[in-house]
Amino acid sequence: MQATHEDLLIEMKKLTDEKRATSNETILRQHSKDESHHSPVLPEVVVFPNSAEEVSSIVKFANEHRIPVVPFGVGSSLEGHCIPLQGGISINFQNMNQVVEVRPEDFLVKVQPGVTRTQLNQALKKYGLFFPVDPGADATLGGMAATNASGTTSVRYGIMRPQVRDLEVVLADGSIIHTGGLAAKSSSGYHLTGLFVGSEGTLGVFTELTLKVYGIPETTVAGRAVFPSVKEAVDGAVSLLSSGNSLARVELVDEPSIRQVNMHSDTSYPEKPTLFLEFHGNEGGIAQDVAFAEELLSANGSEELIFETDSIKKAKLWEARHHLAYAFKHGFSGREMMLTDVVVPLSELTGAVIYARELIESEGLPGGVLGHVGDGNFHSILMFDKNSEEETNKANRINERIVEYALSKKGSCSGEHGIGIGKMKYLQQEHSDTLPLMKMIKQQFDPNNIMNPGKVLF
Repeated sequence: MQATHEDLLIEMKKLTDEKRATSNETILRQHSKDESHHSPVLPEVVVFPNSAEEVSSIVKFANEHRIPVVPFGVGSSLEGHCIPLQGGISINFQNMNQVVEVRPEDFLVKVQPGVTRTQLNQALKKYGLFFPVDPGADATLGGMAATNASGTTSVRYGIMRPQVRDLEVVLADGSIIHTGGLAAKSSSGYHLTGLFVGSEGTLGVFTELTLKVYGIPETTVAGRAVFPSVKEAVDGAVSLLSSGNSLARVELVDEPSIRQVNMHSDTSYPEKPTLFLEFHGNEGGIAQDVAFAEELLSANGSEELIFETDSIKKAKLWEARHHLAYAFKHGFSGREMMLTDVVVPLSELTGAVIYARELIESEGLPGGVLGHVGDGNFHSILMFDKNSEEETNKANRINERIVEYALSKKGSCSGEHGIGIGKMKYLQQEHSDTLPLMKMIKQQFDPNNIMNPGKVLF
C-alpha cells in the first residue's frame, strides 16, 4: 500500500523522532541536487538517522510501501547520484559521523558513513596514520565508497575499492549484513565488498565502513613542471612512472586551466601545460628521486621545474589544483559547469587529451582539461549557459564524443565520478556482455527497485 506524503512524514518521525524527519522546503531543496549540472528533484521527506538500526527500520518501511530511498552525504557528487528522481526518502548521514575504532596495529579504521575525508585524517594524525584517497572535495567516506572514488593520489595508493576491507550494509528488505572482515586477504566466497563499492546506493545503504590506512610519509616534496605541449608533459609523466620512484601524485593541467588558476588563486604560473607532482617517502630516498625526476623531466622538454618542501608552499600549490573547478565557476559566473570523466589506457592519454582540447575549441565553449596522468583518467571542464539550447547541446556533444573516443580505445565512460544519471546510456556500449548480469544482480538485491531508482542501470 502506497503511503501518502503526510503518512510518510508521520512514520519517519516515529522511526526517528520529531526533530530528525522533516519536509521543510529549504531542507528538501538542499537534498534535491548535488554539484552536477543535472536538474534538481525534491524528495518528499528527509531523515537524519543515528544508527544502523534506524536506517534498517526506515528502509524496511520504504520497501513495504514501495517508496524510493536515496542516501545523501554532503552532496558533492558530480553525476546526480543523490538526486531523488522519484521523490521518496532522502537519508542524510550527518548524524552518523563517528570514527568508531582505530586499529593502528592492523592499519585499519572503522567509520560511520557520514565521516568526511578531512575529519578522518584529523583523527588518524595522532596515530601517525592517514587515509590516502583524495577526490578533491571533502566528501563523506560513505559517498566515496558508493562511487568508487579516487583522485590525485591513486597513482601510488590506488582507488577506493581496494581500501575497503568491510562494509555494514542495510539491504532493501531492512536486513543488516557485513560483506568482509578484518583480515588482509581472503579466498572464501564471492567478493561482495567489491560489488557494493561503486554501486551508488542502488544495492544497499552503507552504515559502517572498515578502511585500510597508511603510515604518514616521513617526507613529502611537491613540484610543478612546465612543458611546451601536452604530448611532452604526458611523456614526462610516463617516464616518471616507469622509473620506479616514490611518485604519489602526478596531475596534468592544460593552458586555459592554468590561466583560470592564476586569476582565481593570485598565482603567476606560466600558461602552458603543467604537471603538478608530489613524492612520498623518507628524506634520503626522496632526495634521490627528485634529482632523478629533474633529469627525466628535463629530457622530456620541461621548461621550468620547481620543487617545494615548505608546508605552506606545498599547500598553496595543491590548493591551485584542487580549486580548479571553482576557479572556472567564479571566472564564468552565471554559467553552468559540466565536468566530464573518462579513463583511457595510459598509452592513449596524449591523444585523448588533445582530442578533448580540440573539441572544446571547435565548439567555442570556455573550458579546460585536467587529468590524473598516472592512471589515464582525465576531465574536461565545460562552462555553458544552461538557458541556451545551443550551448547545452554543445556541452552534451563534447561530453558524448569524449566518452565515445575513450570507449573506442578500450577505456571507460567513467574513471571516478560514477554513472549516476548522466552516464547510463554508455553502459550498453561498454558492458554489452555483462550488463544483463548486472541487472539480474540488481533485481535480486532490490526486487521493488526502491534503492536510488533511476541511477546506474534503470
